Amino acid sequence: MADIVRRHGAKYRQKFDQRLLPRHHRALADIEACRTAAFGGQVSTCDRCQQKIYAYHACKNRHCPKCHGEKTRRWLDQQRERLLLHCPFYLLTFTLPTELRAVARAHPTIVYRLLMQSAAAAILKLARDPRFLGAATPGLLAVLHTWTRAMLFHPHAHLLVTAGGMSDDGLAWIKPKYPRFLLPEHALSKIFRGKFRHRLNKAGLFALVPKAAWKHKSWVVDCQHAGSGEKVLDYLGRYLFRIAIANSRLDRLDDDGTVSFHYRDNRTRQIKTATVSAEEFLTRFLAHVLPEGFTKVRYSGLFSSSNRNRLEAARTLLTPPTNATPVAIPQTCAADGIAADSPQKAERDPARCPLCKVGRLVVTELIQRPRRARGRPP
Repeated sequence: MADIVRRHGAKYRQKFDQRLLPRHHRALADIEACRTAAFGGQVSTCDRCQQKIYAYHACKNRHCPKCHGEKTRRWLDQQRERLLLHCPFYLLTFTLPTELRAVARAHPTIVYRLLMQSAAAAILKLARDPRFLGAATPGLLAVLHTWTRAMLFHPHAHLLVTAGGMSDDGLAWIKPKYPRFLLPEHALSKIFRGKFRHRLNKAGLFALVPKAAWKHKSWVVDCQHAGSGEKVLDYLGRYLFRIAIANSRLDRLDDDGTVSFHYRDNRTRQIKTATVSAEEFLTRFLAHVLPEGFTKVRYSGLFSSSNRNRLEAARTLLTPPTNATPVAIPQTCAADGIAADSPQKAERDPARCPLCKVGRLVVTELIQRPRRARGRPP
């Protein structure tokens, strides 16, 4: 991704300068300069072979493919205790109709927020129906996506929902009455449409949407099982916390200015290859750069901050009993089960010299970040 921006970013900025927003300029600049001297870094020297190792800082932009994986792992570690409940989960996807995509592009902060709020409100409302959960509140985690696998603009929200909820009195965990599904998709679709329409009207954007969006177009809601317990955390890392495209899906950057990337077709499940101009590629990518400060991950229901006591009660009720006594394994690395003095552990030690494999790296010099306007690289 950085290579594409370095080779074609300047020309793209020059051509579309009047249309690009500050967040677009910032994303391009950060990706181009990520892990280079523009962000500073440090020099480490091996205490045995005296070789110098340069390590530059990451840009930490949430749209950067190089920084995305590290931030995801850090977030999962921080949220593990909060999200881990020993119960099944469902993934519900709420998609905006085509007619609303123009207003979403023009007013992304408002429309994306209303999309996530309306989807969560629809789930909570239907879950209160006595035919499903009744007097119980499920846990909801909502994540915004704006792309298809081919990087086309397609705003939708994924909501990870507990299969069941905590009773209002905080004394019982209530399971769904229908084990094959959580909530009916058709009913959710209607409630979602009504709540989004009401919120959009209050925001003053109702007149910008064609009437066909409300009368003739179905609002797609999809529900599928997402696993249980620890598997859900893996699911979050692999699926929910992605960016528009990862470096692993980029295949070629040709001399003629075209970019090729692969993706899995939703309908056929086959791997396909798309080849577009660098200009088109950057246009598709920048369409998914979120507004500054926009929160793409939101919590509702049992996972909201106002329900911490009930969440703890639910965790206590759902924790399976265990009689196993943990066995201490001496001289091992607890994280990976490798002996502390084994060759495998040495290879994973970040302080071990990657060249001679024997010496230790000692920081001997700091590379200062150049002073620039607003602290950002050009």
